[in-house]
Amino acid sequence: MPNPSAREITLRFLAEPTDVNFGGKVHGGSVMKWIDQAAYACAAGWSASYCVTIYVGGIRFYRPVLIGQVVEVRARLIYTGTTSMHIAVDVLSRDPKASQLAQTTHCIIIFVAVDGDGQPVPVPPWEPETAQDRQMRQYALRLMELRKAIEDEMKPFITADGPTDAQHQS
Repeated sequence: MPNPSAREITLRFLAEPTDVNFGGKVHGGSVMKWIDQAAYACAAGWSASYCVTIYVGGIRFYRPVLIGQVVEVRARLIYTGTTSMHIAVDVLSRDPKASQLAQTTHCIIIFVAVDGDGQPVPVPPWEPETAQDRQMRQYALRLMELRKAIEDEMKPFITADGPTDAQHQS
């Protein structure tokens, strides 16, 4: 059984000028990179394995991160399958002189633990302990249902060679 503290991680740093977009705020791609890094650290810590991202879903940007702000990226395991881990990630930021953090972004990332040959390996199971844990597990299960419906809807438009001919007829 993994160390319970491996279930979550918080990265904390300053948003740097190198993260700027054309609008003068932190580039969304930088935020997405931070999300992936924190979620990877969480998944690898829980599974004690190398992990690969297989899904990033429902990423929602609520407000921009400003250059020079303190950024917190909080990643927390909310569901385990046989080889997969669902990680909820929240990004928050604040002025370094202030104490109040504001949520800027939320998403769910799914990782699969793999061995040296890239083959999936089992992960330690996680069981909810608190009411909030059970709520987050239900959230992950509901998102799984929604993803399945979206994938079924997209299936006719995805081929091994790229978009179908129907998508080029407009």
